Amino acid sequence: MRRKKRRGGYSAWPEYVPVAERRAQARRKTEKLKKQGQAIYPVEIEGRTIARSFWGKGWCTHLESFGDYSNRLPRGRTYVRNGSVCHLSIEKGSIVALVAGSSVYNVKVDIQPLKHTAWDAIQKRCVGKIGSLIELLQGKLSDEIMQTVTDPEHGLFPKPGEIHYTCDCPDWAGMCKHIAAVMYGIGVRLDEKPELLFVLRGVDHQKLLSAEAAVGSITGEGNRKNRRRQLSTDHISEVFGVELDEPSEQADHPPATKKRSTTRTRVKKPSKKKPVFTPTGANIIKLREQLGLSRTEFAHEIGVAPTTVADWERTLGVVTPRAKNRAGLQRLHDALHEK
Repeated sequence: MRRKKRRGGYSAWPEYVPVAERRAQARRKTEKLKKQGQAIYPVEIEGRTIARSFWGKGWCTHLESFGDYSNRLPRGRTYVRNGSVCHLSIEKGSIVALVAGSSVYNVKVDIQPLKHTAWDAIQKRCVGKIGSLIELLQGKLSDEIMQTVTDPEHGLFPKPGEIHYTCDCPDWAGMCKHIAAVMYGIGVRLDEKPELLFVLRGVDHQKLLSAEAAVGSITGEGNRKNRRRQLSTDHISEVFGVELDEPSEQADHPPATKKRSTTRTRVKKPSKKKPVFTPTGANIIKLREQLGLSRTEFAHEIGVAPTTVADWERTLGVVTPRAKNRAGLQRLHDALHEK
């Protein structure tokens, strides 16, 4: 692990700056960048738990397993918890971030792309064992698959020698607290969008999926050993926002010809089902805007914090709210369509 040298130098350490003043500096800096057209993605967490998902926790645990990081990472925990990472974006092979300290510092982390041979090996070990994209991104996988993708030597997480970083702060340590905060911030970002790990390593996560296995997972075909879970028609409709027809026995067994009856029978019209609301980030934004509610008002209606609504709206795919909050979203969705 090495840190790139920066140009210039400092003759003395800067004075301590209170957290409130750091945040004010960060706001001024980010507002200026926004006016210049740059998208800003702050790292925000609730409470003291830095990462909550399978991917986020896996990333943080992997970092903490490095011997060289044991004395460096703790300094970054406080920074990421108090909101000092005011911007963090992940692209192929690199992370760019802004961290508020005595000043607002620029942090860059470069991670080598996953080698083709390593990616091919992961695909071979996972073939036919991942039923759906949702299973993959939510970490609802078998122990065998989890061990494959998180293996410290042959998995998706980078090794120490594949990570290089730089920060323009005056701390000449191998890893300063600003870099350490960004390393934890990556775990927070993977909580929101786990697919970014695949982007970071330069591979396509959809190639881990087997179309045959996906169909078997949904329809329930195949033997019990290969079928880890089945999705009912109602569940598929709820997740993907589509209505599926139940299989008809008439297709396989044509009805016998009946004599024509002179008595008229009144055919009952099927009751119209209310559409199921699919809680994706885009759908939640659309629902809130159609109702004309602010985030605070919307959060109050479904019983969550405004920051939770903000996290949902930043999510690329399906979010997983609690049952009562999901019911609140469905209630608002139903009320909108009844107007």
